[in-house]
This record gives sequence, structure tokens and C-alpha cells, in this order.
Amino acid sequence: MSKLILRLRAFLFYFGMLIVTLPFTLLVILTFPLNSILRSRFASYWSHFALFWLKLTCNLGFEVKGRENIPDHPSVILCKHQSAWETIALQVIFPPQIWVLKKELLYIPFLGWAWMVLSTIPIDRSAGREALKKLVNHGKDRLARGLWVVIFPEGTRVAPGERGKYHIGGAWLAAQTQTTVVPVAHNAGVFWRKNEFIKRAGTITVSIGKPIETAGLKADEVNKRVEDWIESEMLLLPQNH
Repeated sequence: MSKLILRLRAFLFYFGMLIVTLPFTLLVILTFPLNSILRSRFASYWSHFALFWLKLTCNLGFEVKGRENIPDHPSVILCKHQSAWETIALQVIFPPQIWVLKKELLYIPFLGWAWMVLSTIPIDRSAGREALKKLVNHGKDRLARGLWVVIFPEGTRVAPGERGKYHIGGAWLAAQTQTTVVPVAHNAGVFWRKNEFIKRAGTITVSIGKPIETAGLKADEVNKRVEDWIESEMLLLPQNH
């Protein structure tokens, strides 16, 4: 398929998302009187639309392996990070959730306000151990509300075939609160690449690993188990288009 057609499809996708996102963001802000679960469920309608619109305009869909591994209680999701796609899709695949994100993102008008209403966990990455302490305090509160916590342990997006450093934060939260961890691998970066406008047609594969029970485990061990499973699973997923 020519680059021109791919660019046109991507333009239609982003144009549609631009039209929908601002009014929807305002609606999310207005959900602040509701409880956390209802706010998260309402926000996920945006993700459902985004994935529908992505399939319609760019012919990019997805499949999920391992749905049976999703626990029936709030857990910590530690996910491979290759693109913006997984930040959308996880909201459709998993129960009501919140995300750990850079605190600077809360300063973005409208979007930042919506993230605050959704009880996201802002983190100052330069704060070191103090940031870990806040992550545990906030994470424990969100889990108690019935929300799942999503963390990308690599911290930033990595290209297909590459491997980032797995930071300890997510494993630390899970170990300190003795919360189940669900590792997630996927190959979204093959189709939706970092800092690239076009979206390639195809089917993204998301693979959900068996839950890791953290009781009795130290954070380092949790982190190692997550990294080993994700990176081993990545070798089984197509890493080129």
C-alpha cells in the first residue's frame, strides 16, 4: 500500500479523534461526583471508540491471547511499552483501571484535569525513594477502591526488538501491597510506531501472562519474573511488518 494512502488513513483517524476527544474530555471532568469505578468505566468508552475508529480508518485491529489469565480481583498490570496504542487498548481489555504517569501531564489543560478526575497516580521520577513511597500510598488507595493499576515498567516506549530497563516501581507497589501482578506483552510497535504518523494495517497481538502472586516475594524477584516472561513472550510475537 502506498505511503500516500497510509497517510490519508492516518489523517482520517486523527481527525476523527480530534473531533471526539475534546468534548469527551469535558464529559469525563463532569463525572467527578461519581465513584472511581464508574468514572473509569465511562472514560473507557473513549477507548472503545478509538479502537473502532482505528479499525475502520486504518484497518488495524487486535487479538488477545490469555484472557483466562485475568484475575477476578484488582491487580497490578505490568505491560510492555512500544506505542500509544496499548495505553488505549488496556482500558478495553481489562477491568476499570488507572495509570501511573508523569506528574507534568496533569498540567495539560482539559486532559490533565480529566486525568485528575480519574484518580491517576502522578509520579515525579526524579524524587527517587520518595516517589516509590507515594506510589505505594496512592496505589494502595486505588486498589482498595477496586481499581486496577497500570504501569509500564520500562518507563518509555521502546522500538520493536529492543528492550528497555525494567524499573522497580510497579514491582515495588505489588510486593509492598501483596497484590497480584499480571504481565502483558504485545507487538503494537510494529504497526503503530513511536513518533510515526502512519498506522500500518494488520492485527496487533496482546498476550496476557499467568498471574504472579507476590506474597513472600521481594520487589526485585517480582520485577525479574515479569521481565523474563515479557521478554520471552516478545520473541514469540511478530516484530516486523
